[in-house]
Amino acid sequence: MGLLLLRLGAGIAVIVDGAARLHEGLAAGVLILDILSMVAGILLMAGLWTPIAGSAVALVGIWCLTSQLLPLRGCVLVGTIGAALALLGPGVWSIDARLFGWKRIDLSDRGRY
Repeated sequence: MGLLLLRLGAGIAVIVDGAARLHEGLAAGVLILDILSMVAGILLMAGLWTPIAGSAVALVGIWCLTSQLLPLRGCVLVGTIGAALALLGPGVWSIDARLFGWKRIDLSDRGRY
């Protein structure tokens, strides 16, 4: 349930930020990046291709930090959540889990060597 909430929060934040910048009428390169970030947000919300979408959101957060278009806290938060989702995976309630199966990591066996 936690990964679902994390995916939804990050996806909504990226989509809202991208849509707000689309209405500002910035340069073509920025518009393309905003559209790509919004697509990554939609993929995150659905839990489809989560490692790729999370990496894209993390890259958008880094780009946001370097371009200083948004407040620093928002860029760091969205970038960190995107990187965490790329590393953790989508969770049980996702399209990735339905298509590719839920992969469980059991750490309890590691201490028995």
